[in-house]
Amino acid sequence: MNRLFCVIPCYNEEAVLPETSRRLQTKMESLIKSGKISEDSRVIFVNDGSRDNTWNMISELHEKNPLFQGINLSKNMGHQNALLAGLMTAKDLCDAAISMDADLQDDIDAIDEMVEKFLAGADVVYGVRSKRTTDTFFKRFTAESYYKLVNALGAKTVYNHADYRLMSRRALLGLSEFGEVNLFLRGIVPMVGYNVDYVYYERAERFAGESKYPLKKMLSFAIEGITSLSTKPIKMITGLGMFIFFVSIVVLIYSLIRHFTGNTIPGWTTTVLSVWAIGGLIMISLGVIGEYIGKIYLETKNRPRFIIESYIADENDEAVFRENEHR
Repeated sequence: MNRLFCVIPCYNEEAVLPETSRRLQTKMESLIKSGKISEDSRVIFVNDGSRDNTWNMISELHEKNPLFQGINLSKNMGHQNALLAGLMTAKDLCDAAISMDADLQDDIDAIDEMVEKFLAGADVVYGVRSKRTTDTFFKRFTAESYYKLVNALGAKTVYNHADYRLMSRRALLGLSEFGEVNLFLRGIVPMVGYNVDYVYYERAERFAGESKYPLKKMLSFAIEGITSLSTKPIKMITGLGMFIFFVSIVVLIYSLIRHFTGNTIPGWTTTVLSVWAIGGLIMISLGVIGEYIGKIYLETKNRPRFIIESYIADENDEAVFRENEHR
């Protein structure tokens, strides 16, 4: 029978954790009772340097029920790194792992269909939002525009899919081969390949607490995704440079004709506008190139993407974790 792990990154989630754990326990026990997953399936909460009582609550959940396990990172590493820490821990312990956020916006009932598709042979099952009616118009518009922009710039992602997905052990091992420091799992997972399927669900409102992705962070995440997975922006700068060079030749010819026909008119306004326009384009171009150079700088340092301070689990899982930790 297949062993399933659910991996839940947590950052200051004390407000929602009791309800999240209750619903997950109900779902896991239901799947165990139906014989779809084994009795030693688990839920791993990954504490990403929370400043509230999140880690203490995770520890208490483990003490009350071995279904729950906990990973405590040494500091706040960011959502993607925390998620990867949980998945890389689970890959040596499970047959499949489901990743999802702690805020209950992803429909837990979709897990049933994910498991069914996994049992039918899928290695990766993407949870795709069929509706975003609970989002504001601005949130919905910017999110959907973002997916379209990222794909248009060459980063192949699944439209309206965040990080709610099931991955088989084979897919997790494939994911472990990717060594990027600049993580964007929504774009990396599709590169793994294997058999893919989809589950559609309606996105709910956050159960409690505050969103961990305000507009500023979402914009940063968007830039991270584009520059981590695609070189198209640099190619666009090259094309823009060639276009401006062509326009400059046309303007030069036009100016010479005007000069030799005696129709030269002082063009202070157009000169100033041209200088500002070209100067702005140069600054934007340098900024885009700088983003890529900065990523090269970080990649060459090869810093660890996460550091696990402690892992609370039953003795067998902890022993396997310690063994793989020192490889």
